Amino acid sequence: MTHAHVAIASLGGTITMTGQGGGVTPTLGADELIAAVPELARVATIEATTLASLPGASLSFDDVLAALRWADDAVAGGASGAVLIQGTDTLPETAYLLDLHWRRPEPLVVTGAMRPAGVPGADGPANLLAAVRVAARCTSVGAVVVMNDEVHAAARVRKSHAFSLAAFTSPDFGPLGVLVEGSPVLGHPPHRWPALAPPPPGLEHPEVAVVDACLGDDGRLLRLARSGGYRGAVVSAFGAGHVPFALADAVGDALDGDMAVVFASRTGAGTTLNGTYGFAGSERDLIGRGAVPAGWLDPHKARILLWALLAARASPERIRDEFARRGGPPVPG
Repeated sequence: MTHAHVAIASLGGTITMTGQGGGVTPTLGADELIAAVPELARVATIEATTLASLPGASLSFDDVLAALRWADDAVAGGASGAVLIQGTDTLPETAYLLDLHWRRPEPLVVTGAMRPAGVPGADGPANLLAAVRVAARCTSVGAVVVMNDEVHAAARVRKSHAFSLAAFTSPDFGPLGVLVEGSPVLGHPPHRWPALAPPPPGLEHPEVAVVDACLGDDGRLLRLARSGGYRGAVVSAFGAGHVPFALADAVGDALDGDMAVVFASRTGAGTTLNGTYGFAGSERDLIGRGAVPAGWLDPHKARILLWALLAARASPERIRDEFARRGGPPVPG
């Protein structure tokens, strides 16, 4: 018995890759991926679309926004949910971009694979089936990532290993749920903030840099980004939000030049602090200069949010407010 109507689109990625001696490359389309998982037909009526055939590392903002419009049209046309297949390299970033702009109660599920199609133990078919089950049975979760029978919030998920099947994790707070005997079980559904309006097609996208603080950093990379026309930057800071003296001075100069600057923790877990440390280059110092703390968002998620806000021409006050709430700890759904 068919339970739902789920739209599936593919952007490419490892799940679509085949090959041997010369290395695997994207070759399979959405129809071929679906044909390899006959059990999908017992979960939902499937509508398949191939949007692109790209490795995840080469996806662009335009590719992701086009997928957002596809998913919105699919749900508007009657789909119970949408599943987007893509490469895992950029999956945490694209899922968060989709989640920021997803305005519907129907789920938008992003999935992929760590092993190419056709190799022993390929995980693509299982991930696709799990993603369709979530898309068919869950509501009001926004955009989520489904990998390895786990459901992750787009704002929290990270790719934490280069090639493990269990590469996707949600540090600090864990996954939203798991699949048990084919059914999604959500322990704590996410709170959904109001969706941001997506930029219209053809809009010139703002350039936002990620500058990784490192031992002996003299601030030149941030200064180069500013002189190169970048409208925003995320400083991937030490610990709870700390940078060398010289980089702190570069942050102040960038802010004086009307560049939006956010700082996030590069550690992989935890949050930026607000007032524990008071030395030059500390979180208190950076906030005093006008930089915005990213809270629990990692540097690359912070870049996605800053990009979306700059694309919407948000004021400095709104940027600070949006980071304060979207970068805060999870709110019960």
